[in-house]
Amino acid sequence: MKHSSFEISRRTLLLGGAAAVALPMINRKAWADQSLVVADPGGPFTQGYRAAFYDDFTAETGIEIQSVARDAEPTAQFKSIVETGSYIWDVCTVTLSARLILERDGLLEPLNLPADAVTDVMPEAVHPNMLGTDVYSTVLAYNKETCPNAPKSWADFWNIKDFPGRRSLRKNPLDTLEIALMADGVEPKDIYPLDLDRAFRKLDEIKNHIDVWWTGGAQSTQLLESGEVDMIAGWNARFQAAIDNGTPAELVWNQGLYSIEGWGVPKGSPKADLARKFVSFCAQAKQQAKFTEYLAYGPTNLKAYDFIEQDRAVILPTSPDNLKKMSLASDPYWLEHRAAATERFNGWLLR
Repeated sequence: MKHSSFEISRRTLLLGGAAAVALPMINRKAWADQSLVVADPGGPFTQGYRAAFYDDFTAETGIEIQSVARDAEPTAQFKSIVETGSYIWDVCTVTLSARLILERDGLLEPLNLPADAVTDVMPEAVHPNMLGTDVYSTVLAYNKETCPNAPKSWADFWNIKDFPGRRSLRKNPLDTLEIALMADGVEPKDIYPLDLDRAFRKLDEIKNHIDVWWTGGAQSTQLLESGEVDMIAGWNARFQAAIDNGTPAELVWNQGLYSIEGWGVPKGSPKADLARKFVSFCAQAKQQAKFTEYLAYGPTNLKAYDFIEQDRAVILPTSPDNLKKMSLASDPYWLEHRAAATERFNGWLLR
């Protein structure tokens, strides 16, 4: 269930001590009649965030949290809220790519997070107007029963002779072009700016061997779960859902691409100060550990792994062994080049 700004695509200390850092001089009684409306993607996100953030924040501060489901892509909602002054919610989940759009258009409040609150949070997740709390990634998944020779890289995915089987890629240039370049030997650190000519030459090699070009996360889960394909590129939490349902599949973290989702506050919010307290609370390791029981996303506070069982930690993107094998996708690149790359990709598919 990955999210991007372009489609639904598609991530400490003990509570008392951490709260003292993140929420200095909180007087629960003083805030007892206050409330916040928090927008999240709904479904398992609401369940996980309530367990990790909403209920504990209320218990700590007395500030009630009402959760609502946001649009699949909330940038238009942010714009409407700020321009009309009708603040239907006070805090909302945003991706790194959405943050760039909202920042460009002046639609985000500064968070002014205390430095001590984010000491253990990944630097990539900390921004003046956004705090990332969860990490999702694009990885390779394969069926262990139908792929006895297990692929370990994108080059293996392209190797039809030694790794036979039915294949699937995302029908979108995002991630797919990066994957093609890595399959052609480009080191992850050298991917951006994308060499489009090289990427499309590499895609030419695999095009006739792609059985399904998937267009949505639910479809990618079903393709793996049903056995319709043997190897597929897609989002880790979607594939983990198939594994949790009994699919004999394995994830390959090597050469994965990750991105980050977290909280933003609409510009001019009359409850911006309360919203900042909530966002700061969500930086705590013990709190972030709790959502991993419901969502196969990685916490951004890496101290959270002190509170996560090992058998759960190994399936999360920011587990140290997994994170070191992946690289951060470049949202600034896609903000600038998505339209042109998409036009070229769609034309290539029709050839």
